[in-house]
Formats: sequence, structure tokens, C-alpha cells
Amino acid sequence: MEKDRLAAFMDAVLAIIMTILVLELPRPTEVSFAAMWALRGSYFCYTLSFFWLGIMWVNLHNEWHQVQVISKAVVWWGILLLFTSSWIPYSISVVNMDVMNKAGQLMYGVSVLLVTGANIGLSEALWRCHEGLCRADLQAIRAYRFEKFMPDILIKLVGMGLSATLFPMAISFAVLIAAVWMLIPWPEHPNLLD
Repeated sequence: MEKDRLAAFMDAVLAIIMTILVLELPRPTEVSFAAMWALRGSYFCYTLSFFWLGIMWVNLHNEWHQVQVISKAVVWWGILLLFTSSWIPYSISVVNMDVMNKAGQLMYGVSVLLVTGANIGLSEALWRCHEGLCRADLQAIRAYRFEKFMPDILIKLVGMGLSATLFPMAISFAVLIAAVWMLIPWPEHPNLLD
């Protein structure tokens, strides 16, 4: 399979997932500023999830830019990434039932962590299929990803812990902080394909 076919499929499914997010927003009980303000937690979770998925899409685009070939493993990791991403609208709909509910927020946190794990697996599979890369090159790519993704994962895990114990919306704020972390300008990904 050519990389463009898989990339177009992933782009289309992610666009659908991001569109479904807005459909999961609860409607105000009446058309008033007070009723809309009462839904501020839901609006926050929607906005956060939309831009978090958008950041993931931009990062995928940046990484795939250097990719020349894909393997079956890349295809299946891409499918797994889309599957885990498709849980985000559902978990947001559960959160929207009661944004201060620990179980709903933890479900959202698990969904986000599964997407992150699938994203890391996809990245690893992308670089493993390049036969021209030596072991040292793969290690350089892994070190780069470790520096970028480990704080992201730790922030989300801390948010999950705080959601389970002290403040249910902590995972949502952790995802926001992790998203800002991923927006920090990073040096270019090691370009080992030139």
C-alpha cells in the first residue's frame, strides 16, 4: 500500500471523529447565557479534545512527511490509532453527562492514554519499516520520541491520579497541559532518510 492512501484514509476518519465531537455536546436547557454558562465544562472538554486531536494530526503529518514506504505493521497501527481515537467522542459524551464525575473523567483519561500509546506504536512501526536505517539511527529516533512523549504521558498519568482522588476534571486539565507541551517548538525530527 502506498503511504498516501493510508494517510488519506486516516485524515478522513480523524476528520469524522473531530466532527462527531461537536454532535456530542449537550444542548442548553433554554437559550440563555446562564444555561450556556452551565455547560462550560462540556464546552471546555469539546474544545480541548478537538484541538488535542488536531495537534496529533499535525504531528502525524510532520512525521509522515519523511516516510517513503509503509509496512503491514504501519497499516495495523494506523487502524489501532483510529480505533482508539474513535473512543474520544464516546468518552466525551459520558463526561458531558456530569463533568465532575470521576468515572467519566477516568474513562476519558484512559481513552486519551490509549490514543497516545497507539500513536507511539505507529511512530515506531513507521521508522522500523525503513531498511536503510541502522540500529543507531533507530536509537536516535527513539531518544527523540522519548524526550517528547515521556513528559506527555507522565502529565496524563498525574492527571488520572488526581482525577481519581481529588479533582475529577484534573485529567482534562492534564490533557490541556500535555497539548501545550506538544506545541512547544521542537528541533526537527532527526532526518535520517537523506
